[in-house]
Amino acid sequence: MAAPSARPRSAGSARPPVLRVRGPVLPGDDVSRDLYVVDGHVTYEPQPGAETVATGWVLPGLVDAHNHLGMEDHGAVDADEVERQALQDRDAGALLLRDCGSPADTRWVHEREDLPRLLRAGRHVARTRRYIRHYADEVEPVDLVPTVVEQARSGDGWVKLVGDWISREQGDLAPSFPASDFAAAIAAAHAEGARVTAHCFGRDVLDGLLDAGIDCIEHGTGLSTAHLERMVAAGTALVPTVMQTDKFPEFADAGRERFPAYAATMEDLHARRRETLLSAHEAGVALFVGSDGGGAQRHGHLAGEVMAMVEMGLPAADVVAAASWSARAWLGHPSGLEEGAPADLVVVERDPRRDPSVLWEPSRVVLRGRVVA
Repeated sequence: MAAPSARPRSAGSARPPVLRVRGPVLPGDDVSRDLYVVDGHVTYEPQPGAETVATGWVLPGLVDAHNHLGMEDHGAVDADEVERQALQDRDAGALLLRDCGSPADTRWVHEREDLPRLLRAGRHVARTRRYIRHYADEVEPVDLVPTVVEQARSGDGWVKLVGDWISREQGDLAPSFPASDFAAAIAAAHAEGARVTAHCFGRDVLDGLLDAGIDCIEHGTGLSTAHLERMVAAGTALVPTVMQTDKFPEFADAGRERFPAYAATMEDLHARRRETLLSAHEAGVALFVGSDGGGAQRHGHLAGEVMAMVEMGLPAADVVAAASWSARAWLGHPSGLEEGAPADLVVVERDPRRDPSVLWEPSRVVLRGRVVA
């Protein structure tokens, strides 16, 4: 889909009003304070006449670290649907989206001050006939490196590989490319200044990707203790997409008749996923929160992923950090609401570290210094 350059509209060029928000500011202690917003930035200097817009717990804008803006079940969507998706995410408090592959050209979103900040990975890069139709650039090994270079140059600092998928020949999950080709592709992306992540359900692809210095693993249900130790040592992140991996029994049932080995693998991975996730946390792997919105999930459901991770047994305070200030730092954005920071923030009525369900109902969302929800 061509970028609809005539479509973008800004939130308005007039100087935004001076705002005041009162409450504990996270990360930090529980002491209430006055936070002001002036010209799109945070200040704690008193501003006479500021408009009080919210009282409650204040945290940096949420981060959806696995999002597919511009994609639905059939592939790319048009600009109107991209806008609708982005507004759903924004109104739910997700003000920074890490795109993990989209067949739509969404770079025009950067021009919209009223839409979330977006880090694009471009199109997925997959093996021919080894991924969901209409989602990816599907290539053979000989074309993997040039395709990855193209995506690195057209994206916003990330490339998304499809690490494994069902092989019709093997009847089970299998690496999409030989390890040596993955290594060459990851090296090429790094040379372009891009980080690389990969879709990984199973086990067999992981050693090769970690050997190659991959930056992040998506889903990661096949990770072993040895893999986790390597990830900690290398600083490799994990976005577990718990709502997505809960669908593995459905995937198994859909493939059981033709691919019984695949069905058994998916059921085994599902049975082990809680242990794998808790082991990753205990080992100290950098975990972040991704809804998979636009893929198997719908947009605006980041709070659902937070709750799913907590229900799996992860500490709520750690998951909230991973959905906000920790993720922002990982992605190279200001992590907190310090003096002079961009005013991207969410206000909720209760401490989300103790009751993360409050993230379902933000009382105020401020993006680039303007109240948007």
